Amino acid sequence: MPNSRKEHLTPSPSMGGIAIVAGMIGALFMWFPFNNEMAQVCFFFSITVLFGLGIMDDLKDLSARYKFIIQAGLAAMIALSGIRINSFDGLFGINELPLSAQYTLTLLAIVGITNAFNLIDGIDGLAGGLGFMSLIILGIFLTTCGDVNTALIAFALAGAIMAFLYFNFNPARIFMGDTGSLILGFVIAVLCIRLLQVNASIANPVLPNASVFVFSIVLIPVFDTIRVFTLRIWKGGSPFMADKTHIHHLLTNAGISHSVAARLICCVHGFILLETWWLKELRQEFILAALVGFMFLVIIVFKNIGLLIRKKNTITPASAIEIEN
Repeated sequence: MPNSRKEHLTPSPSMGGIAIVAGMIGALFMWFPFNNEMAQVCFFFSITVLFGLGIMDDLKDLSARYKFIIQAGLAAMIALSGIRINSFDGLFGINELPLSAQYTLTLLAIVGITNAFNLIDGIDGLAGGLGFMSLIILGIFLTTCGDVNTALIAFALAGAIMAFLYFNFNPARIFMGDTGSLILGFVIAVLCIRLLQVNASIANPVLPNASVFVFSIVLIPVFDTIRVFTLRIWKGGSPFMADKTHIHHLLTNAGISHSVAARLICCVHGFILLETWWLKELRQEFILAALVGFMFLVIIVFKNIGLLIRKKNTITPASAIEIEN
């Protein structure tokens, strides 16, 4: 239902995530080599739990604390199964991480990215568009690194998202809801960690700057979540108090349509991925600084884009004629 913090104006169904998961699982049943490996069992069990959690949240609007506890438990299970952030690949001079740091960072990464995608799902087509681009990139590089089975998961979910976007682009006829966004963020988080592992395990790594490149895949939702939470805390409020300060709100508050705003942010995402690849020969610290600096620039531009629009609209017919003469 519409309310003061939502962008849509008419009641809309919010369980598109059911169709997304059905599409992904349907494709995997045809192509994926299921087995009893611990990592695989834990992954699909987590998908099942998140699927149920998302449906319950879409129906009853569960508390953030309850969702965090379940997500943390699933993230810990994934880490125990062997899918962990083992190394920073030389970023800040850090290579192999202590086991305690591996578990801690993996848990924080999975829970953080999962909720970042959940929070950025605020306008038609945005979370799906960013997720589709990220999954295609992950699938390509996982395939290049030789992990074709995990790449199948990325491509299967990407295909399901692409079909869903037909109904979700503005004006949206259905939303993915938490059922879709939680699973989308979770899968991307796990696949990012898996890409780090397989890239480091091959003789000739495909990504010389793997840590930074993987970070660029989730940069927009993660950066935006950290920025919004920091602003809310700075103002003395709760970081979980909903408002209209996310990156997409900066555009829609200025009068830009959902369609244009979603496409613009997806274009920024594409440029970030290309920028990271172009700069791959530089030190990872320089690339990371460039990415963070670019995001600050994007936020500044988006925050002031409304001023440009209003300035253009304040030109009166008389002044317009004078300018023309």
